[in-house]
Amino acid sequence: MAPAREAEAMKRRYRAGLAGRVGVVAARGWWGGRRPCPPAAADADLPLACRALDFEGVAHIVCEIDPGAYAVRLALSDAGGRPYGSVKAFARAMASQGTPVLLAMNAGMYHKDLSPVGLYVEDGRQRTPLNLADGEGNFFLKPNGVFFVGRDGRAGVMESTAFAARNPAVAYATQSGPMLAIGGRLHPRFEENGTSRYIRNGVGVRADGTAVLAISRTPVSLGSFGRLFRDALACPDALFLDGAISALSNGSRMLVGGQYPAGPILAVRMRQ
Repeated sequence: MAPAREAEAMKRRYRAGLAGRVGVVAARGWWGGRRPCPPAAADADLPLACRALDFEGVAHIVCEIDPGAYAVRLALSDAGGRPYGSVKAFARAMASQGTPVLLAMNAGMYHKDLSPVGLYVEDGRQRTPLNLADGEGNFFLKPNGVFFVGRDGRAGVMESTAFAARNPAVAYATQSGPMLAIGGRLHPRFEENGTSRYIRNGVGVRADGTAVLAISRTPVSLGSFGRLFRDALACPDALFLDGAISALSNGSRMLVGGQYPAGPILAVRMRQ
């Protein structure tokens, strides 16, 4: 169990909006203010491959993505280099272009200008490098990690220093933190069920290569969210993507959140 001072420190970081000296959006954005809990989505609105799941008294939406059947991509900016700015704006832009997504959610922490805090690779091109620095805020609650889709199409979640050592060939990658589960163990600094609770989203990968996306419909602790991936979703490795600003779209409407900014965005489409 993490010491009580760590839990209190985490709460202070959340309330600060910008986290520490790098300006990370960790739980409340740089715009300030506490957001209300979003309404629960009707199950009929859930995308293919997604389902409702209650775990430890918290409602979640879980999406189990077979990379062989679905294309998993990351997006940050439009063709003109302008950040999409939010999951809602991204989904609307894709629909207007005639390339609607099956689902989209925010995919990692970002600076005030919406640039990624850590590694970001899109279409095989690295936009920002791996960040192994120390700092304050959730991103730096080490171990942190990387979610990636390899050039062979396989998805993975890997702790950041292991990713640096292995240097896999990736088509898409986003770095965030903290890791929720590492090799079947929960992050060592998580309390069992701490008092810091927000809407949260994350990603894990099963041994068979299935990528599992999850977002809570109501506030959840990091400890419970980690157990969701490890115990209920069979993901030995899982990565926290963000909290409070977390959002999910089914391509045509927002199911959770969407009114706040987003930097990196994870999108899923059916393969042709």
